Amino acid sequence: MADSAAVDRDQTLAILRERIVAYAASRLQRDVAEDLAQEVLMLLEEKYRQVAALDELLPLCFQILRFKMMSLVRKSARRGDYKQVSLEDLPLPDPEQNPESRAAVIEMRERLRQALSRLEGRCREMFRLKLEGRTFTEIQGILKASSLNTVYTWDFRCRKQLLRLMGGRWGTEP
Repeated sequence: MADSAAVDRDQTLAILRERIVAYAASRLQRDVAEDLAQEVLMLLEEKYRQVAALDELLPLCFQILRFKMMSLVRKSARRGDYKQVSLEDLPLPDPEQNPESRAAVIEMRERLRQALSRLEGRCREMFRLKLEGRTFTEIQGILKASSLNTVYTWDFRCRKQLLRLMGGRWGTEP
């Protein structure tokens, strides 16, 4: 008698699984629908083992399925899954600069080169050392500065002087 009840329950759950998957697949992707069906059936086995009649199981499993589907929708909304854009739909960035940007960079380099050539003494040496990749501590030793703060002050003043020689601005904008 117990074996026939187990077989009946297994058959009932198999029928319910088909219906659950069909319902969920009509609203979600097939693989997600199968996962949800599995979760619903596991919950029925764990928490509602005492419910055996099909007329009681059917509404119960669909109520659980609706809760699970709403939970999935809320979770996707929190993650922003609906706002994601497919990579195929995104335009590829052009690796080349447009002619205007390229010209602006060339013009700024020329202004910088001319301004650096007009620098004298300590400032010219500071920029040479910085372009070689020296650290401020190394520059302190080379220029025989008394403290690191002195080098920072010299650097600030030299950058200010370079900016003035470049016309008061780094970029090409007026």
